[in-house]
Amino acid sequence: MQAIKRAGGVTPPDTQADASPPRTVEALRALTVRVGRGDAVISMGGKAHSVLARLVERPEEVAVRTITELAESLGVNASTLTRLATRLGYAGFVDFQTVFRDGLASRHRHFYSEQAGRLVAHASERSQAESVSERPEIDTMVQIAKDSIANIESFLAQLSADELKQAARLLATAPRVRVHGLRQFSALASFLSYGLAMVRGDVALLDPHGLGVAEGLAQLQPGDLVVVTSVEPYTRSIAEAAAAASKAGMVVIAITDHRASPLATFAKHAFFVPHGSTFFSNSMGAYVIFCEGLLNLVATDLGKKALKALERRERFIADLRIE
Repeated sequence: MQAIKRAGGVTPPDTQADASPPRTVEALRALTVRVGRGDAVISMGGKAHSVLARLVERPEEVAVRTITELAESLGVNASTLTRLATRLGYAGFVDFQTVFRDGLASRHRHFYSEQAGRLVAHASERSQAESVSERPEIDTMVQIAKDSIANIESFLAQLSADELKQAARLLATAPRVRVHGLRQFSALASFLSYGLAMVRGDVALLDPHGLGVAEGLAQLQPGDLVVVTSVEPYTRSIAEAAAAASKAGMVVIAITDHRASPLATFAKHAFFVPHGSTFFSNSMGAYVIFCEGLLNLVATDLGKKALKALERRERFIADLRIE
């Protein structure tokens, strides 16, 4: 399997200093994407960018954990987090962490105590993992479900209502929509393509007949929409397709895992969904839930047009006695 490797260099030198560091988690997320695209005035190496991307995707943990705990969970030294915070313009890591605490405090009066309780409970579960279970088959199912729930909670915590609204509008109104995913994510691409085709026309996989991505892109025009999906280790050809589509004037939406993902570099809108799990491959549960929600938003945007499309489909199903 061929995978994308992230460059370890730095972005072009700063042309000016930021007036002040971001004071909201959303602003930090936007900055992370700009750094990946090379549009930010802050230069940052590939490793530091990857750490920042992982931090803004887990705001609850950043808000309540110590710098040592966060560093251990990320596999870096605590000094790395301190340097990252100061590189972003903060007085130190505590100042950086305050952004996450301020952003989450309004979500629930007892957020910190409840979150701390979850962390303690999770640690307790880990400590008891060595005990012999009387129902290992059920335990396996329960653990996979818990992993998916955690992934869903993580992507929900970082969603932007404006990004969702704009993406749904593009998916509803673009002249043509093509969806591209390979390997395990070919299934997700097929699911999203099928769902979109239920409520609007001219939707398909980018390369449904195996004729090649170049042939698929050649059928599109500037203003058409290409949805790409891939996660680490990223499939090289997906990132290359996103780059080619963007260069040709097509709009790109990425469904991926990190803000350091190469797919986000070329996307007008990028959505980040974790896939960590005890499953032996990338967990798909949270991705399916995200796509179901996105499809509902598209159907809502289309309104009566979506209803007419579904009714037309039902007439063909009845005429052909499919059901």
